Amino acid sequence: MDGSIELLQPALHYGGHFLAPFLIAAVIWRVEWKRAVLVMVAANLIDLDHLLADPIFDPGRCSVGFHLLHGWEAALAYALMLLIPKWWTRAFGLGALWHLCVDAGDCLAMTAL
Repeated sequence: MDGSIELLQPALHYGGHFLAPFLIAAVIWRVEWKRAVLVMVAANLIDLDHLLADPIFDPGRCSVGFHLLHGWEAALAYALMLLIPKWWTRAFGLGALWHLCVDAGDCLAMTAL
């Protein structure tokens, strides 16, 4: 990878995990947006499944499909959460799905660069 991409990828990754939920929550939950941001950011706790891997962090490993809470079964469960009427359940499901999208972007960047 060239140097500028190596700096840009972590900014996009962590911005996607911690900044994008502000925009998403403000658009979808206009009244509850502050609480929705907290719930969406809390969905990043799915990264606790990294503690089950050896090594815990491998910069060359694609999280999607490797970790327990980053697989298609988990994605299906997160998608089903969108069908539950409670706003906070939907916010968590959307946050977890967004988390997987951000991680998938990293996987694409690893293979493309």
